[in-house]
Amino acid sequence: MAIKFQYNKTALQGLDKQLKMREKALPVIKNKETALRIEVKRAKAKVKDLDEQLLHKMDAYSISPGIWNEFNSNLISIADIKTSTKKIAGVKTPVLEKVDFHIEDYSLFENPKWYAEGICILKKLGEIVLEREFYNRKMELLNYARRKTTQKVNLYEKVQIPGYNDAIRKIKRFLEDEENLSKSSQKIVKNRQQKQEAES
Repeated sequence: MAIKFQYNKTALQGLDKQLKMREKALPVIKNKETALRIEVKRAKAKVKDLDEQLLHKMDAYSISPGIWNEFNSNLISIADIKTSTKKIAGVKTPVLEKVDFHIEDYSLFENPKWYAEGICILKKLGEIVLEREFYNRKMELLNYARRKTTQKVNLYEKVQIPGYNDAIRKIKRFLEDEENLSKSSQKIVKNRQQKQEAES
């Protein structure tokens, strides 16, 4: 990205201001990138942990799969999901607060005794699956923000800051050369005037 500028003091001041602003912002952006990277790692670890929990519970409950064939899965459904948002390094992420389940009325006498336990098991599994989805979404949002922040760090570090430094150096050289030429021409004019005065 070539930085457009003019060879004058106003442009020099403007570029210097832009450079200082970016140099000041760069550490903040780098810290944000580091924080996002850590949070992405945490969310990824939590998703993995929830996957393992789900697998472990599924294995534990699959000992007697025949029983589940008798279970009426329409007895339990999700009634409401309470959520909130939490800002992490400036990124809004979803947080699962509570899951409310709706349990249909059923007869304790006409159904097997383990129905109540089956409903508890399905509640636990449902909560794990929902929590996993929330952490997965959180991870996606944070990872997207991290990639954008990394791009900004690279833009500042590798393109804009070196570009502004280069432009400032060119303007300073130009202004110095212009000043030197001006002084030289003044000397030449002065020498001519002195020579003319001496001759007359």
